[in-house]
Amino acid sequence: MGNYRRVLSRPGVRTLLLLMFASRIPVTATNMVLTLHVVLTLHRDYGAAGLVGAAGTIGVALGAPLTGRLVDAFGLRKMVMITTVAYGAYWLVAWTLTYPVLLVASFVGGVFALPVISIGRQALAALVPTEDRKTAFSLDSISVEMSFMVGPAVGVLIATKVSTTAAVISVGVLLCFAGLALFVVNPPVRGVHDEEPPDGVRPPRRQWLRAPMLATLATGCGAVFVLAGTEVTMVAALRAVGEVGWTGIVTISMCLASAAGGVVYGAVHRTPGPLLLLSLLGLLAVPVGLVGGQWWVLCLALVPTNLMCAPTLASTADRISRLAPAAVRGEAMGLQSSALTLGGALGSPVVGTVVDHWGPPGGFAAAGIGGVLIAVLLVPLARRRDRPEPGAVDQAVPVSVTAN
Repeated sequence: MGNYRRVLSRPGVRTLLLLMFASRIPVTATNMVLTLHVVLTLHRDYGAAGLVGAAGTIGVALGAPLTGRLVDAFGLRKMVMITTVAYGAYWLVAWTLTYPVLLVASFVGGVFALPVISIGRQALAALVPTEDRKTAFSLDSISVEMSFMVGPAVGVLIATKVSTTAAVISVGVLLCFAGLALFVVNPPVRGVHDEEPPDGVRPPRRQWLRAPMLATLATGCGAVFVLAGTEVTMVAALRAVGEVGWTGIVTISMCLASAAGGVVYGAVHRTPGPLLLLSLLGLLAVPVGLVGGQWWVLCLALVPTNLMCAPTLASTADRISRLAPAAVRGEAMGLQSSALTLGGALGSPVVGTVVDHWGPPGGFAAAGIGGVLIAVLLVPLARRRDRPEPGAVDQAVPVSVTAN
């Protein structure tokens, strides 16, 4: 575990990880709380709740690169101040809005969402040199899993035991506290090991947003496609056997398996590359549909594929931090957030449609095969080396399909 000791001994890393874990808890609860508010308080169906979630998802996908670019240009504090005020205000008044207004406000709120996940990754890249980033991003992925174990569960508890209004307001208050904490701590977004651009000129996108970067972003999208599809199918599988009440326990077991995979990935020195990890994530999801029976059987069947979850996401974050110059790292991490959001937006409805026609076995197969196909299609793009612009410095590094 020397890798972890070395990373955690670096100044600011432990504080950052604790801060990001706490800040991500309200963010992970947002979708669940909004869904319950629309269904239980506004008395709409789940389709209407899904539209609100989709509007927010589109807003996040569009806003993440913009907030990242704002960090690159003006620093973290200005971006945090703007997004905290805008996103916090949306959540603090969301409980008063009628459904049509909430639908529009969800999109606007998503554009100005506090990007706590990308902030954590950008700050880690600033605090940790390149050779230790794989381990650092593994810790970050583990932290995200832990936040997902806490946030939605607490949101459901408040919404069902008190009221959805209390849950919405609680999310708003916690988001404001998260933004305030980030403003006060102000974690660095540039490190002493980062090279400054010549003459302070921001590298143009054509210099770094090339084939290897696009392949890495698409890999993250494919990973979340598999994960979102697996989660939808898991709920359908439990419902089919009358054990939907165990959804929370199965979800926690999936998060724990992912965290365990992240621990192993960050500890070893030689690891598979992002595309191979995505392929394994997909392949291991396919046979889950062959397992039937009680909830605990499904827990065990989902362990292998979820062991690949955190490693796949950590490897894509590590690759992006290597491909993007420090001056544009915020925008690059924002693009990663958009790619992950897009994967979730595609995975749930596509695999859900398959489940409607072919049941849970078809859903698990569709999620897994979809991930494998994405990985296969990305191999030529990942191996391509674009010709640099005349006079430009080639920032890209070779993308290994099999190992870092």
